Order: sequence, then C-alpha cells, then structure tokens
Amino acid sequence: MKVLAAQLSLNTLIRPLRRSGGQFVVLIALLVCWQLLAVAMANPLLPSVVHVAQVIAQEWASGDLLRHLGATLERVVLAFGLSMLLGIALGVFMGSHARWNRLLDLLLVILLNIPALVVIILLYIWMGLVESAAILAVVINKVPNVAVTLRQGTLSLDPQYRAVGVIYRFSAWKRFTEIVLPQLAPYLLVAARSGLALIWKIVLVVELLGRSDGVGFQLHLAFQLFDVPMLLAYSFSFIAIVQSIEWFLLQPWEQRVNRWRSCAS
Repeated sequence: MKVLAAQLSLNTLIRPLRRSGGQFVVLIALLVCWQLLAVAMANPLLPSVVHVAQVIAQEWASGDLLRHLGATLERVVLAFGLSMLLGIALGVFMGSHARWNRLLDLLLVILLNIPALVVIILLYIWMGLVESAAILAVVINKVPNVAVTLRQGTLSLDPQYRAVGVIYRFSAWKRFTEIVLPQLAPYLLVAARSGLALIWKIVLVVELLGRSDGVGFQLHLAFQLFDVPMLLAYSFSFIAIVQSIEWFLLQPWEQRVNRWRSCAS
C-alpha cells in the first residue's frame, strides 16, 4: 500500500510536467537564445543565463533568497486568500440580489478604476509603513476583480438546477455544494488565475515602496545599485514559484473542473 501511495504521489507530480513538455522546449530555446545574445554583446546590462544562475546559487547559499522569497510568498498567500473570500462573497451576493447589484455597481466600477499605486500610497500615509497596510492595499486592489467574475457566474446559474434542489428538498448546504458550486467552479478558476497573476505583481510594488524584506525590496536595492543580475535572479526565482503553482495546483484543478465535459462527449 505504501509503495502504491508513493507511486500515485509521484505520478501526480510528474503528470503536469508531461503536459508541459512543449513549454519546456520553448523555455530551453529562449534560454539558449538569451545566453548566445549575452555572450555576443558582452554587455554588463545583459548578463548571461549562467551569470544569473550563479547569483541565484549565491543568494540561496547565503539564505537571503529563501528569506525574501518566503516573505513575498507569505504576503501573496494571505492577500490572495482574503481577496478570494471577500470577492466571492461580494460577487455572489450582488449576483443573487438585483437591487444590491444596482446599488453597489458604481462602487465596484470606482474600485476597479482606482490605480493600485494610489491605494498603496494612501494606505501607507494613513496607516504607516506596517504589514497590515501592505496586505490591505493588495486586497482592496483585487477584491473588485474577483467580485465582477463571481457576479457574472452567479447571474449565469441555471434556474432549472436550482429547481431540482427545491423539488428534492436539498438542504441549503447541499444546494450550495452540489448545485451552485459546480456551476461557479469555472468562474472561480478564472478569478484564481487572474488573481494570482495580479496579486504577486502588486505585492512587489508594496514591498518596493514600504517593506524591508521580500522580492520587491530586493528589486529596489538592485535598481539603486544598477545590479541587473541580482534583479533578474530574484525576479525569475519568484516567477518559478508562481509557475509551479500554475502547473501543480491550478492546472489539475482545471482538469477536475472540466472532467464532466469529456464524460458528456
């Protein structure tokens, strides 16, 4: 049983890599082109792949890379979780109540159009350069996007499925888990994907402006010193983490959500 469980776990990890085989070929081709171009130009403003890899290895050995990546990842996870919870609640509420949808629509549009930089600066001025201000700034910038997506998903719910739940006297929890949630799953996936892509970029700006650790803080130092290898090392390190989340969490979730389509066909 232990061997079978280990084999299943290994297959779970390998499967996304197999699906991304073509992407790895493209990635390797880009790295080769980058290396050749850097060698041909011999310009310190365009470091080679090998040079950037050496910087990554040095930062990892010193412990700085792990510390700053961990700080940024912690902020991303916290802001992502809060944004999804609040955005889902607001979107489902607005999609379920036409009157509140009309009343809150203007507020949603205003929040969608306020620049993220303005929100970050204002919260730092009002609350000080504290962690809560950093997280709140990211959440305020992301909640409207999630709410818009989930509102559209709620408005698209099939009333016939809802009627089935009423006829068979499903409990409120069962109606939500068996009828509402499966229909909202594609919208949740879209909100999660776009949210992750947006949140980690906003977190870097938050760290650059008012934090003393994290990838954004290190990018700020690298910019001040014109240290391009350091800038690229931290950027690509966190991009690798985000891409791993895409491969091992979001893509398997997407396949599970869309499994019924293949069964139906």
